[in-house]
Amino acid sequence: MRHYGLPLSEPMAFGLSSALTFAFLPFIKISGQPLASYRMPPRAIIRGLQKPLRFSMRTETFRRPEAGMARLDELLDAGHVAGLQVSVFWLPFIPPDFRFHFNAHNLLAYGRDAASGEYLLSDPVLEEPVRCASADLARARFARGLLAPKGLLYYPANAPQEPAWEQAIPAAIKKTAWIMLRTPLPFIGVKGINRVARAFERLPAAADPQATKLYIGHLIRMQEEIGTGGGGFRFMYAAFLEEAASRINRPDLTELAAELVDIGDLWREFALAAARMIRDRDPLDPGRLATLLRTQAAREKAFFIALDKAARIS
Repeated sequence: MRHYGLPLSEPMAFGLSSALTFAFLPFIKISGQPLASYRMPPRAIIRGLQKPLRFSMRTETFRRPEAGMARLDELLDAGHVAGLQVSVFWLPFIPPDFRFHFNAHNLLAYGRDAASGEYLLSDPVLEEPVRCASADLARARFARGLLAPKGLLYYPANAPQEPAWEQAIPAAIKKTAWIMLRTPLPFIGVKGINRVARAFERLPAAADPQATKLYIGHLIRMQEEIGTGGGGFRFMYAAFLEEAASRINRPDLTELAAELVDIGDLWREFALAAARMIRDRDPLDPGRLATLLRTQAAREKAFFIALDKAARIS
């Protein structure tokens, strides 16, 4: 958005797109374990920004790597920044401990070194921009398997516009509260957190401790190491609320931001408790983790009810 002329912070983009959520999807498997997510998928975030910022995003996929790489070159040579969907596993600049077969990672390509043929990339996992050889990037963009990217790239078709903050911010907040509180699907929002708690209660801790540890460890990995980021995205949404409070003169949103920071801290405490069990520093007790999750669900339900009420105050 900045490249195309609209200064926009990451928390504001996250909040305006109503990206905060919780989802537990046991029918989607990652490394044989159920998918858990604490935010909306990247493409949903992109779609969510288009209405308030009055721009449209073009997306393109390709059958052949050659066509996909040629199109990326064309866009970069024309001065565009392009988003790419890639496989984490085939990116050589990702630390080896973080590489696994996950095809829905997103990054930005902002240039190309004509001399070396390397692409200039900004990846959210890393603190600094990186370079990537053409063959490596092509392999990552056209990896096969679940959520295969098929060379997906995306870029704005027109320049984004500054939103009408007084309308855009409350509308985005109300949508987020609806997702967390009233989505009819039983595995989304507060209902999804309680569903994970029930799944933990059914784990065979005594009969099969290794399988139980793998299950718990996978969900903690989804929370703390992969981009779905449990507590981290609660903190980001709190930053959005603080920025929103100053933009539309609503100090009550600052108070709600502080409450959400506390909730984010509790997600980190849950992850720590689970990690200690996995490493045999504490007794393996899925029931205790389920209790912590139910506490989280109750806190988030109360928070989003209050947030929804605040958003409806004119």
